[in-house]
Order: sequence, then C-alpha cells, then structure tokens
Amino acid sequence: MDSNSNLNPPPPTYKDYYKILQLDYDATDHNIRLNYRKLALKWHPDKHKGDAAATSIFQEINEAYSVLSDPDKRLEYDLNGNYEIDKYTLREYLSRFKGMILTCNGLGMTQTSKCLAFLVDEN
Repeated sequence: MDSNSNLNPPPPTYKDYYKILQLDYDATDHNIRLNYRKLALKWHPDKHKGDAAATSIFQEINEAYSVLSDPDKRLEYDLNGNYEIDKYTLREYLSRFKGMILTCNGLGMTQTSKCLAFLVDEN
C-alpha cells in the first residue's frame, strides 16, 4: 500500500436528494411528501426481504426526505449543494435556480406575500 494514499482521501460523495426522491428542484412540500410515500412503499425492506440493495435505497429515501421536508434543512442543503457542471444538464440547473430563488421555496419562504416582499426588497 502506498504511504501517500492516506494523505489525500477521496472527496465526499454528494447525494442529490431531489433525484433520489424523483423531484424537480422547485418541488412543493406536497410533492415531496407524495414522492416520499410512493418510493418508501416501493423500496420498504419488508417487501424486499434480505435484499441489502433495497434497504440501502430505502435509507437514502429516508435521508433525502428528512432534509427536503424540513424548511431549514432544505435551505441549507440548497445553498450548499453541489453545482458541478458535469453532473447536471442545463435544464436541471435552471430548474434548481427557479426552485431556489423564483419560488422562494428554496429560501425557506412558504408564504407568497412574504416571498414577493423579499424579492421586491432585493431589487
């Protein structure tokens, strides 16, 4: 084993929670809940007895939901997410930007009037 291999650990892998839950980046809370329930039922370990891959997928679904369903965690995730060009198409970037800024959902603002006031103040 090379002694230098421990000096440069691989970068942490990024999980795209929106893709895990099969959501657009501007998904509403309602859509997040619906997709979570659908996928959790599909991949529940009780339906895939002994299948470690299904259990792993189920755990990722739960992890993604725990972040995207909480406005504070979602805001933090959206603001600190991975924006590597080679991982997303232009359409996905635009959708993500729209979800974060134009709808204010990614900013943790759920009330339309509050969101519009924020956007007007910023301009």
